[in-house]
This record gives sequence, structure tokens and C-alpha cells, in this order.
Amino acid sequence: MQPGTIILLNGASSSGKTSILSALQDLLPEPYLNAGIDKFIWMLPERYLERPLWDDVLGLATEAGQMGHRLFSAMHQAVALLSRAGMNVVADHVLVEPAWVAQCAALLADLPAYLVGVRCPLDVLVEREKSRKNRTLGQAAAQFPLVHANCIYDLEVDTSQLTPHQCAHQIQSRIQDGSGPQALKLLRQCF
Repeated sequence: MQPGTIILLNGASSSGKTSILSALQDLLPEPYLNAGIDKFIWMLPERYLERPLWDDVLGLATEAGQMGHRLFSAMHQAVALLSRAGMNVVADHVLVEPAWVAQCAALLADLPAYLVGVRCPLDVLVEREKSRKNRTLGQAAAQFPLVHANCIYDLEVDTSQLTPHQCAHQIQSRIQDGSGPQALKLLRQCF
């Protein structure tokens, strides 16, 4: 069976990853499963979404606790398994931990997996975070210096310059250009 294509969107909180994910699901002719970070977080019992248990998942969203490491390791493995089962996957992530980047590279490098950087200037992230009522203030600023620090990308998009649909079209064009993904292969060599 031919593995499914993986699109892994990496960016800080409020960078527009989820909007791009939805736009990709609307745009791409084949179905892409949403196996992103929020789907896995919301699988936890509700009590884990509030302190003090939340600190064992993501703390301040810059360093995971033991539960967070297990949860996101399971996410990475699930994405790989879905692809190996022939399913296309799009997943948004916040790769603030170097170990997560290394694990994604190890698990996904031999699959048709594209790593896409979702960038946005810090002032725009902070303003978006303030206007959204469902975000912890300060998350975006805390993640900003970490989220792209250990990554190489197949493509980067800037959500301060492009709409989610424009970003999705760029990603679709990159996947269809025939050159194949390289970023995770290069990252596997780095780690």
C-alpha cells in the first residue's frame, strides 16, 4: 500500500495553523485527516486541561511535562501509522521541544511528509492572541523564539501576508511540484 501524504504545519500559538489546516481540507481533492495537536490534547480527560494537571501536559506551552511528552510521542506515531495505512494527514503542531522535532524526523522522514513553517511577526501574534478569547495570554510570545529554532522546512508561509486559503494554495503547489519532501530527511541527519 502506498503511504498517504503528511502535511505537518508548525508554528506558534495564534499563527493561523488551524485556519490553514481547514483551508487545506477544503482545497485538496483527496480527504486529509486532521490529526493535529489540539485533537490529541482534547482526548485527555477534562481535568487535565486545568492546572495543576495541565502543567504535566504543556506547562506554559514551551516545555512539556511527562504526560505531554507521552501524548505528543503518541501523536507523532499515530500520524506515521495513518500515513502507512494509506491515509493522507494534515496536522498542526507547536514544535517547541527539540526532542519532538527529532522524533518527527525519525518517524516521518521515509514517508511523503512535508514540514511547513507557519510564520507570523510577534506583534501580530500577540494582537491575535488578545482578540481570541480561548487563548492563554503570553503563549505566543513564549513560543515565538522556540517554535522554529530547530526546524528546516519544505515551505514557509507568512500568515500576516497571506490568507489561510492563499497559504493552502501555496502548500498544494509545493506538494504537486514533483520535487518531493526533503526537510524531515535533512532534520533526521541533524539529529
